[in-house]
Amino acid sequence: MSDQNSNAPAPVAAHGLLQGPLGRGARRRRSAAAAGALLVAAASLAACGTSARTDATAEAAATTRTPASTGAPTAKKTSVVPLIIYNGKNYLPGTAEAFTKATGIPTEEVSDSTGVLLAKIEAERNNPHWGVFWSDGATAYASLDQQGLLVRGFEPHTGALGVFGRKLVPADKSYIPTAVTIAGAIVYEPSKTPHPPTNFSQLTEAKWKGDVGMNNPAISGPTYTAVAGLMEQMGGISKGEAYFKRLAANGLHVYTTNKVTINALLQGQIKLAIVQNTAGIELGEKYKQLRVDYPADATILPSDIGIDAKAPKAEIAEAERFANFVYSPAGQKVMQKVNPYGGWPIMDGVTKAPLLPVLSRLKIQNLDTTYWGDKETTLTQWFTANVVNG
Repeated sequence: MSDQNSNAPAPVAAHGLLQGPLGRGARRRRSAAAAGALLVAAASLAACGTSARTDATAEAAATTRTPASTGAPTAKKTSVVPLIIYNGKNYLPGTAEAFTKATGIPTEEVSDSTGVLLAKIEAERNNPHWGVFWSDGATAYASLDQQGLLVRGFEPHTGALGVFGRKLVPADKSYIPTAVTIAGAIVYEPSKTPHPPTNFSQLTEAKWKGDVGMNNPAISGPTYTAVAGLMEQMGGISKGEAYFKRLAANGLHVYTTNKVTINALLQGQIKLAIVQNTAGIELGEKYKQLRVDYPADATILPSDIGIDAKAPKAEIAEAERFANFVYSPAGQKVMQKVNPYGGWPIMDGVTKAPLLPVLSRLKIQNLDTTYWGDKETTLTQWFTANVVNG
């Protein structure tokens, strides 16, 4: 795997092609011509958002639906619109399939890295194509909320959030926390690195020169939370920028996503990988030589669901039912079956997976999502200019 620190990354929009099945036999809310336009736009990377929603059809479907608060299947056969899910989590498609089986509501999934999906949402802001956005990183949702792109005031009622989970709910209830991970854990091989650093400040020392790798926050959305968390630790933005410049001068390698960064570790290109802890745990199941450490003040990374404020009423109702399903015991069971190491559960009565340490025993920090969410675009651009291309 080549070192991508010396090469400018491809523009984020270049990765924003539709992936995953679109339809599964369900009637799309877009016309055939509009869908064709979308595919042409994706292929040319030029004009996302050229298709239109069929709001009239969606409105008609809404009048015959079981209310969203019930979370139950429709009482009679009705014409339903598919719920389109922009997905950055590997809980899907299992959760979506279970939701469709429980409710009769078809889903369409567009799966990609969080950074790519955020770029699509921004590109489609005047004519969005999504109904639900599910990914890691509350700062991104805080930013979308500030732009008026998320439904506010909704909270699932089908399960009970634990004490920690309640702290993750924004004041305006504009997004819905679903689990918790750590944005920047350190993954390494003890046989090659018997004494890893115990805090992030040590990574700028000469002994780690050329040995550290991490993801590009312009591509890996959760990595922005790690970047913001490190800046918070270092004393704010200016001191954080100075820290990353020191890391870059010390030979920091920047890759695209968790798997690429960890693959560089396995191939001996680096000795320390700063990645989301769940990526290290999941790959550690396959590569037993890997270990995950949590340096002091590692940053909490919630996964969240957001609902498109510009979606037709029918799809908003379906999205609320989807969130209710995720919070329900049945939804939680599916999530843990599909991806047991997707994060620490935040619902009462749900037990964590064995390889996840006890969260309360870690020295962690939780960011001010509104403050750091407002700065995501600016700081990601700064990182690209000064660390990736610096």
